[in-house]
Amino acid sequence: MPMPIEEYAAIGDCRTVALVGSDGSIDWLCAPRFDSGSVFGAILGDPEQGRWSLRPADAAATATRVYETDTFTLVTRWATAEGAVEVTELMPMGDGSDQRCDVIRRVRGIRGRVRMEQELRVRFDYAATLPWMRQLGTDAAPAVCGVAGPDALVVHGPRLSRSDHRHVGAFEVAEGETVDLQLSWFPAQRPMPEPLDVDAAIATTAAWWQAWMRMAVPPGVYDEAVRRSLLVLRLLTHEDTGGVVAAATTSLPEDFGGARNWDYRYVWLRDAALTLEALMHHGFTHEAEAWRQWLLRAIAGDPADVQIMYGVAGERRLPEWEAEKLPGYAGSAPVRIGNAASGQYQADIFGEVLIALDAARHVGLDDDDFSWSLQVALLGEAQRHLDRPDSGIWEIRGPERHFTHSRAMLWAAFDRAICAVESDGRHGPVDEWRRVRAGLADRIERGGYDASIGSYVQYEGTTEVDAALLQLAQVGYVGYDDPRMLGTVARIEASLLRDGLLRRYRTEADVDGVPGDENAFLACSFWLVEQYAHTGRLDEAVELMDRLLRFRSELGLLAEQADPLSGRQAGNMPQALTHLALVRAADAIAHARGVAAPGASRSIARSCRR
Repeated sequence: MPMPIEEYAAIGDCRTVALVGSDGSIDWLCAPRFDSGSVFGAILGDPEQGRWSLRPADAAATATRVYETDTFTLVTRWATAEGAVEVTELMPMGDGSDQRCDVIRRVRGIRGRVRMEQELRVRFDYAATLPWMRQLGTDAAPAVCGVAGPDALVVHGPRLSRSDHRHVGAFEVAEGETVDLQLSWFPAQRPMPEPLDVDAAIATTAAWWQAWMRMAVPPGVYDEAVRRSLLVLRLLTHEDTGGVVAAATTSLPEDFGGARNWDYRYVWLRDAALTLEALMHHGFTHEAEAWRQWLLRAIAGDPADVQIMYGVAGERRLPEWEAEKLPGYAGSAPVRIGNAASGQYQADIFGEVLIALDAARHVGLDDDDFSWSLQVALLGEAQRHLDRPDSGIWEIRGPERHFTHSRAMLWAAFDRAICAVESDGRHGPVDEWRRVRAGLADRIERGGYDASIGSYVQYEGTTEVDAALLQLAQVGYVGYDDPRMLGTVARIEASLLRDGLLRRYRTEADVDGVPGDENAFLACSFWLVEQYAHTGRLDEAVELMDRLLRFRSELGLLAEQADPLSGRQAGNMPQALTHLALVRAADAIAHARGVAAPGASRSIARSCRR
């Protein structure tokens, strides 16, 4: 049985992320970017798929782990019968380039003497390639280097010896002693990089994260959970390009042992836009500007070619294929690389993007001519497809349908454009946009609302609901306390709650075209917290919020989904959508309690509905 997903810590440099298990093994690292091929892939199989393990030789050793305050510097204290050591692990912040990617592991003796063991299994390109390994350095400063095709890495530290396609070694650390290990990935065609100054790298990286976090507007409630979530959102924002990836992993299963395994290491317009809303709400405008520039680069060109997702730098081709050398987490196959959803039409993205750009204006980031003209062009593209069915927010792989959530997000796109004209001095065919907005509202009320059950529905022609309908109030289409919304909430509670947490939709209704079930979707439950907080159900909001926070790992991280009964996390992690929904839920409770911090607006989203 593999290690539970929640037992992994994330360390990263805002270009990629490594996952470190509670057993001291780095089981996931793609270099140099989130969406690069893996160097270590054991989380999607076993140690043979690549890992770098560092832990005491004593199998009975116990560990406690924390992050240094407001950083992703992981500190693990190992205790054995003979002594104790502290292992500090981080990915140092670099220059934003793809010329190297580093991991530092510092072992410091705390008490007695501890024998440490390490095992290095390098497997480039999703475990498809064994590198050629060779010994370098001197007896005083040994190193081992591996090369295969475009990839190379070097590990500095205590000597490692070859043993059946792996390298192993042991060393002892006494009280007061320090032993440094560092791994550097680099392009194979370039010179091997010099080792880092470990003291400087540790200090500089901690200072970078803490300086970033000092800019945050505090939430007023659940401060620790919100701060860690904001840090996760920054961790998933590429330092150089500004792209915000949905998660750091691929193919961690939504259904253990099943086929609901997807690659989330790309930039969804939806998730990135929602992430930027959460960051802007808490005072981070620099990231908003970086993402806006990423967006303009990514979607520049013919608006008809706009995609729902892109690569980290705006790449458009994300073909989906299966990594045969990776057997999958707990046998959950296939392991998918790339994402076929990149070719889907999802109408809701127009709304999420226009809402985010409207929010950016609201916090003082004015449009330039290029930005506004591109928004107008996107609206024109959306208008050309008003009657087109789509795959929806959940990226249905079954037949396209007229999803109510998609129509409401189209409504929001035109609504925010009207806001820009009426309130911000932008220019455009506002009378036409008002006509389109009214037509969308009429269609939603005729086909997306079922008066016989008093609820909005998942798509036209069904009585099923999905949790995405909770966003109708969030974007201002309908009031949180509107009877239609309250009826929808009641229907969602009756249909989608499983052991107290929300599913996205009923998989047994066979709408998504994928076999199997899935666990509770954490972001949806946070959306329900937000809904409760805005409609006088504060006690229920707090109760659900507190329960959701108990699913966080010991380090405050959340994946996409969770099993309500076992408490196990499921799906890719750490997940941006989950953490941004946590932030929104905390903000809603803070405002309901009247304790929101000065400077934090109730909502940066607005509606110009008349």
